[in-house]
Amino acid sequence: MKYPQRIVCLTTEPTEVLYLLGEQARIVGISGFTTRPAIARKEKPKIAAFTSAKIDKILALKPDLVIGFSNLQADIAASLIRAGVEVHIFNQRSIAQMLNMIATVGSLVGASEKAFKLIAELENTIQLAKDTASQLPAKPVVYFEEWNDPMICSIKWAAELIEIAGGKDCFPELSQFHSAKDRTVQASQVIERQPDIIIGSWCGKKFQPEQVIAREGWDTIPAVKNGLVFEIKSADILQPGPSLITHGLQQVQAIIQQWALAHSNNRN
Repeated sequence: MKYPQRIVCLTTEPTEVLYLLGEQARIVGISGFTTRPAIARKEKPKIAAFTSAKIDKILALKPDLVIGFSNLQADIAASLIRAGVEVHIFNQRSIAQMLNMIATVGSLVGASEKAFKLIAELENTIQLAKDTASQLPAKPVVYFEEWNDPMICSIKWAAELIEIAGGKDCFPELSQFHSAKDRTVQASQVIERQPDIIIGSWCGKKFQPEQVIAREGWDTIPAVKNGLVFEIKSADILQPGPSLITHGLQQVQAIIQQWALAHSNNRN
């Protein structure tokens, strides 16, 4: 069986996976938003943003497979399919779906064994985090903010990272929704939920904790009163690839452990 030899990655996640599997030689084009591994940005030509791509440049690379992520890339996929290119668009919104994505990418390039090994390593990291979380004195309520105007709360995988690390997502009833517009919240709703921790990761721009702290009435929120307002960079928590576990989970866990220490000191 001949597996794809010339792969274009429309987003950072498949690029990250192919490098981790040692199959990066197959990649002939990447997204300009690729962050991991950093060397990919030097080695591979950039042919796409996120919701736009240079179709002519992609076709010039003669790919035998194009891999992307999200329904937001449907128009790009359609253009490439009409041009006769084979396209696989993932739509992972949870950690389980992210792990399945790794398995599928491995299968597409004939590297299933390496993919299963990577999945096992990531699952082990998740289990270790759960074991650590089981020692916490309580579960802090965590408000995760993906965007500030309008305010958008956590996508499913971010809510799952919070739970794995021992916290409770502030808006669990909303995190299930794919679309950002379905996860909008009002400032008053966050005040009502009284989160112990606030984590910001504004997609594509720097989080401004001083803006969050200054919101009307937010000085009554425990996270603000106790100085527990943090940023996790988008590349670490808003791109649903292996880095969710290798970088995002570790940071969420460190933040919750910091809360646990302060919580313990306050009780003593």
